[in-house]
Amino acid sequence: MWTLPNILTLSRIAILPVIIGLFYISAPWAPWLALALYIIAAVTDFLDGYLARSMNKVSAFGKFLDPISDKIFVACIILVLAAFDRLEGWWLIAGLVIFVREFLISGLREFLGPKDVQVPVTSLAKWKTAIQMTALGFLIVGDAGNIILPHTLLIGQILISMAAMLTAYTGWHYLKHSFHHLEE
Repeated sequence: MWTLPNILTLSRIAILPVIIGLFYISAPWAPWLALALYIIAAVTDFLDGYLARSMNKVSAFGKFLDPISDKIFVACIILVLAAFDRLEGWWLIAGLVIFVREFLISGLREFLGPKDVQVPVTSLAKWKTAIQMTALGFLIVGDAGNIILPHTLLIGQILISMAAMLTAYTGWHYLKHSFHHLEE
């Protein structure tokens, strides 16, 4: 249970309150520290699965915890971005699409699991995740990033919209390929 991949997965959840807490600090360094911690957490999302496979440490606990950790992490970040007006108005719809799809596909996997039906991650879904993670980084740093790249917040909002479109498409793809199992 306490393998390096599982510790990395748990660290993603543990770091989340610190990232969220930094949103409440008005110091100019706070968004940058939140971004740095977010990047570390995003890297653990890649590393935990990679290390589990390469070290032959894939476990039932890890298979259970990793997707839950991912959903908790993304959902909480989206909620805090909405609370701090980084996702507002029409931009909030993109966050909601991602939020809903994450839980819908998790429910689908939960439902199909006892039927011994796998819902494998597609390469397009991996691209969606990459764009989504990049977008969330831009949104976390927000306007503080304008000293390096103008319109940082807008870039994040556009990227999260692109991720939401891919999210909707890949979510539909998963559902479409699972319909015959749902109709049984």
